[in-house]
Amino acid sequence: MAARTADPASSRTARLLRAGHSKVAKKLVEEAVEVAIDTMHGDSDAVVRESADLLYNLAVLWVAAGIHPKDVWTEMERRERLLGMAEKLPKERPDAPLRERSDAPLRRKVVALDRSRVRKRR
Repeated sequence: MAARTADPASSRTARLLRAGHSKVAKKLVEEAVEVAIDTMHGDSDAVVRESADLLYNLAVLWVAAGIHPKDVWTEMERRERLLGMAEKLPKERPDAPLRERSDAPLRRKVVALDRSRVRKRR
């Protein structure tokens, strides 16, 4: 992406990329929430606008993470082969042998995007 070397003063994408992975991820989440809220309110024009912002921020995140869109499409094709459609995979891997399915569920670590908002537990 050419924005990596662009001037951050004139390129929003360059500013986002220079701000780091956490900022890029936070912007992606913000846009996803806006799409969801506009959907709940039934505002289809706003959903279109916010969806464009969401896709833009997803593309920036891919660049920041060194992911090429073809890798995402390859994963979607893999899921389609496994499940008959390119849907979200279940928590347990459908391609794992039965003996492994209950022992090795797919889990992801959830991390806070903004440490200043994380409250300490007493």
